Amino acid sequence: MKLATALLGILLLTSGASPSATTSGPVAEFPFQNPDLPIDQRVNDLVGRLTLPEKVSQMLNTSPAIDRLGIPAYNWWNEALHGVARTSLKTTVFPQAIGMAATFNTDAMLQMATITSDEARAVHQEFVRRGERGIYQGLTFWTPNINIFRDPRWGRGQETYGEDPYLTGQLGSALVKGFQGDDPKYLKITACAKHFAVHSGPESSRHEFNAQISDYDLWDTYLPAFRDLVVDAKVASVMCAYNAYAGQPCCGSDKLMNEILYDKWKFKGYVTSDCDGINDFWQHHKTDPDAATAAANAVLHGTDIECATGKLSTYNSLLEAVQKKLITEQQLDVSVKRLYKIRFQLGMFDPVERVKYAQIPMSVVESKPHQTHALKMARESVVLLKNDKNTLPLRKNLKKIAVLGPNADNESVQLGNYNGFPTDNVTPLEGIRAKVGPGTEVVYIQGVDYASNVVYEPLDINKQLAYNGKPGFQAEYFKGTNLEGQPVVTRQEAGLDRYLANVKMEVAPGLPAENFSARYQTTFTPLTTEELALEISGDDGYRLFVNDKQVIDTWAGRGFSTKQHILNVTAGQKLNLRLEYLQTDRRTILKFTGAKVVPMNATNILARVKDADAIVFVGGISPKLEGEEMNVKVPGFSGGDRTSIALPQVQTDLLKVLHGSGKPVIFTMMSGSALATPWEAANLPAMLTTWYGGQSAGTALADVLFGDYNPAGRLPVTFYKSETQLPAFDNYSMEGRTYRYFTGEPLFPFGHGLSYTTFQYSNLKVLSKPVTGQPISVSVQVQNTGQRAGDEVVQLYVRHPGASGRVARHALEGFRRMSLQAGEKKTVMFTLTPRQLSRLDAQARRVELAEKVQVFVGGGQPLATAVKTGRVQQAEMVLAGATKTIE
Repeated sequence: MKLATALLGILLLTSGASPSATTSGPVAEFPFQNPDLPIDQRVNDLVGRLTLPEKVSQMLNTSPAIDRLGIPAYNWWNEALHGVARTSLKTTVFPQAIGMAATFNTDAMLQMATITSDEARAVHQEFVRRGERGIYQGLTFWTPNINIFRDPRWGRGQETYGEDPYLTGQLGSALVKGFQGDDPKYLKITACAKHFAVHSGPESSRHEFNAQISDYDLWDTYLPAFRDLVVDAKVASVMCAYNAYAGQPCCGSDKLMNEILYDKWKFKGYVTSDCDGINDFWQHHKTDPDAATAAANAVLHGTDIECATGKLSTYNSLLEAVQKKLITEQQLDVSVKRLYKIRFQLGMFDPVERVKYAQIPMSVVESKPHQTHALKMARESVVLLKNDKNTLPLRKNLKKIAVLGPNADNESVQLGNYNGFPTDNVTPLEGIRAKVGPGTEVVYIQGVDYASNVVYEPLDINKQLAYNGKPGFQAEYFKGTNLEGQPVVTRQEAGLDRYLANVKMEVAPGLPAENFSARYQTTFTPLTTEELALEISGDDGYRLFVNDKQVIDTWAGRGFSTKQHILNVTAGQKLNLRLEYLQTDRRTILKFTGAKVVPMNATNILARVKDADAIVFVGGISPKLEGEEMNVKVPGFSGGDRTSIALPQVQTDLLKVLHGSGKPVIFTMMSGSALATPWEAANLPAMLTTWYGGQSAGTALADVLFGDYNPAGRLPVTFYKSETQLPAFDNYSMEGRTYRYFTGEPLFPFGHGLSYTTFQYSNLKVLSKPVTGQPISVSVQVQNTGQRAGDEVVQLYVRHPGASGRVARHALEGFRRMSLQAGEKKTVMFTLTPRQLSRLDAQARRVELAEKVQVFVGGGQPLATAVKTGRVQQAEMVLAGATKTIE
């Protein structure tokens, strides 16, 4: 009976259901299966039973099952930047990370992270029940991105919490807490602080770029948020960056990894490379001669997992590295034990009734409270940049509102990147239409595309496609990625709009969704003579032929991309289309659509808006233009980054046309970064930024436009007038960057944001004796002096006016978002730690000195006008006592 019970336990593990998915745990055959033993003892027992090849196999993000021990397969790669992402299941989508940063609300961030981790657990358990253990199905999430958004040209800055180290650290720590939970034994899910540590573009050179910075910038800007998450928040994971720092790849950096992360900060979690980043050691950085040396180098620097997306895995050379005595098996054990400790802490080897998080039901996913919080954060992220003569809020009983712009009715753009897919996704146009009464006419005109004076009106092209008299495409599917041999499956498909989240799904019967290729053939018969755009979105490679002429080619590409082919068609004249596609691993995405190409006509637009009471233009840019290593050929954009931070000129041109109508023009921007809009700021009466606001972006914008919500978002980045105000993009020195070191005049400063009411500050007091080594408390009174309730974001900045050498102009060291009724006054208290009152000395050591320190508290930065008008209160103190070194 005992043997039978033990065998049952192994069968349960190997059949696709983890122990945490069973209702009761069988008698343990091995000590590591006993949930009553200490985790370290269980880890040591399990790792001690592995062979060397098995250990190496567990150091890849796709870790195979070890059937003889009943250890199920596991994929470490999952994403949840602003809600559970990239899963085939519908989930709640919050504003993009930069938008959540604009809320300046750590409580809301904590709740968002708690909601996301609830949904993540439920989704994981659902896949476990199905016996699926692929990518985007596990419990180890590679978020947050806490790199400092030092330059608005960086395409991935949208994934961060902005340019300030303190704000980034506070919001990142709240996310870690909400992700990892509060159970004394088990982790809920794991967070990952990335990309450690000196990393923020350019995307095009990230695999070979070597960041050269001073120790001052390293400790003053690039490391503080990582310290907050590693030392204080106890984040379970760190991802090291692609690029090199001081001549060594970040994943193999003596200083970053060995000296700081492990020795100084005593990090106890696991480290993953960025995906395919270890290949860079020997293929791009050229710091290592071959794969075996690179693999040993990375592991000896504490990189426990290699994320490898293609067939080439550098860590597969670890066997060779051991044979060549570049590393020992015992040194590999260190990493393998760290990895299994995480899996045990997640409860993966324990009965479900012991792990409270494993009991979270699927009913929580997209539940009403979760959707309500997505709307709350979308509202709180909206920043009112300008509002001359109280242009906003608008009346709901206006007779006619004209809504224009490339982002007014675009469902995909507001989801950002690293996103999930919600059931309900409200665009600004939909939000406005739902907000006004039946007596208000809402006219929609896209007007222009992002950077082109033409628009693409969707065309249901599938109705015009046929092959051999049958609607749609003839589809042929092949094993392998080269369209070789006989097709495994040939069938007719009505259209192409496929999204498969993992390789366990089948793209056709008997053909898993990896390492396959396909050929789709059809005939297109246009109904009218016009200019059309054929558009393909895919992951990985694809190519399109029109009448056997190749017009789109990304066959060598890997990762997601979207391409268009513009052509003139004649009614009734058939075109032969052939689309070829290949997929290696991870997601399978393929979508084929068409659109009419319609040039902008200013005369027609003016005729349609001339009797409007207000014009709402929703413009900006798109995650398809700014992002991660993207192949974009649009003026002002390159490789996912931007070469210009200006709003694309075609949008400004249309805004000038609309402004010339004499109607009030409200300009709303969607973006993941700062946009330079000097003409708009000088000429338009009202401006807002909504970032990529998630599933409730349209509802939130409408609530603000019509006064049902009083905006209080604040800029987490500086909005410059032009990129000419900035140093070169690939210059990592912080001199002249961000509000802390920029000495010019910005278009809109960090921390800026208006309200429909007004606030006044008074009576700033230092409540503690200012002595080095001791915390100091300050208080201030803030009053809503307007006619309506609203939120205020109270900001505290510290300045060291007498400091010699390099020092920030001032630095954020506290913030509090609070609600005040009309006329209400509250007292706000902050406690500043010795670390917050310290600065770096000439040797880049953090010290608290007996010197003069200024504290500013108010509704924005301590700019001269703000202090003069009472919008910001100032206090000055002289610290007494001996110099204190801050670790």
